[in-house]
Amino acid sequence: MACAACTVRGTLKLAVASVRWRSSLEASATDAGIVSGEKIIILVIGGGGREHALCYALNRSPSCSSVLCAPGNAGISQSRDATCISDLDISNSNAVISFCRTRGVGMIVVGPEAPLVAGLSNDLVKAGIPTFGPSSEAAALEGSKDFMKKLCDKYNIPTAKYCTFMDAVEAKEYVKQQGAPIVVKADGLAAGKGVVVAMTLDEAFEAIDSMLVQGSFGSAGSRVIIEEFLEGEEASFFALVDGENALPLESAQDHKRVGDGDVGPNTGGMGAYSPAPIVTEELKGIVMESIIVPTVKGMAAEGCKFVGVLYAGLMIEKKSGLPKLIEYNVRFGDPECQTGGTPSGRAESGPENELLAQAQAVVAERPPAPVLATPDACRPAPARRSGQRNPEAPAAQEVVMVPCVARAKTPVLRVARAKTPVPRMARKKASVPRVAR
Repeated sequence: MACAACTVRGTLKLAVASVRWRSSLEASATDAGIVSGEKIIILVIGGGGREHALCYALNRSPSCSSVLCAPGNAGISQSRDATCISDLDISNSNAVISFCRTRGVGMIVVGPEAPLVAGLSNDLVKAGIPTFGPSSEAAALEGSKDFMKKLCDKYNIPTAKYCTFMDAVEAKEYVKQQGAPIVVKADGLAAGKGVVVAMTLDEAFEAIDSMLVQGSFGSAGSRVIIEEFLEGEEASFFALVDGENALPLESAQDHKRVGDGDVGPNTGGMGAYSPAPIVTEELKGIVMESIIVPTVKGMAAEGCKFVGVLYAGLMIEKKSGLPKLIEYNVRFGDPECQTGGTPSGRAESGPENELLAQAQAVVAERPPAPVLATPDACRPAPARRSGQRNPEAPAAQEVVMVPCVARAKTPVLRVARAKTPVPRMARKKASVPRVAR
């Protein structure tokens, strides 16, 4: 694990960031009127267990006059934690904006990832409606695994080694070179099911064909990431981010594999618990210092500040005991949100104060979107490999962010291949650990 000095340094940085965050929230909350006792109507977007947990917490807040949920579900309706608006088309930004103005909605909390990646937050903020959730540009952290990986490359964020492919033949050749076990991931959104942990070469080939040839995930699988197999224990970690600072929340673990004993294919999650025993206070500091903070600063440097909740899927490596980033989600997790790992799991903490203050600040201060590129700039870069992390990494490659014209598309981090040879990953012995989806 990290030395004591590193841990103390990380703790001090977290303390300073927390003080700055709280000061910012208090100022924004005062401006928003929620400190003075003004009550607001909150609209939660989504219809799963995560949204029910959010509605449950928000409905019990003294600052909230009522909670609406679109589309909601039968459980939310029967529990009366919110009024469900089943006929509101949440994929239509104009319809959502019109509804908010008609009903006097004071804040929107977006639950699922798809509306965020599609740009709902952009449209709501542009209309002056306080919204908790990142812009479509920042949501690319979840919308494209290739984008996330390239950001890790540029800012030395620890993650599994990988290579991106659009051609099945090239992908299979790479798998032959690396051997099994190995991980095959669909680049885009796949509801937590676009990952195959292949324990044999045949399983990897089948996954590649399914995504690139048969199109089982549609456009989300038109590009695949072939990733190093990591052995260790998985955990989830959450942080509230205001674009510049990050405030750690809590960790969680969920039950992913469909069979008893962590066997079979991954699911979207079948229950969770929080906190994760493996994520100690020392490890929290390491996660913040080596993964969360560099990500927040890197996104700001790329011109697409992240504002919302950042959900890091981690693997705590068995061989080193250190965390590596497996994936990012740009919203509260489901089922993790139903545990105590997020503000929704602790209704007495007044989650709406922090969420609304952050949303109000975004409406008032969010900078204009980056200048959009031409359609040609949106074409994905050719397959490439990532090498070992080292201090010279930024000098070895040049990474340029090019936002796409259509907001539903993913910003592209183009990476110029370094001239120095890239070391191949070490082949690992087969085993069946907990793995990220």
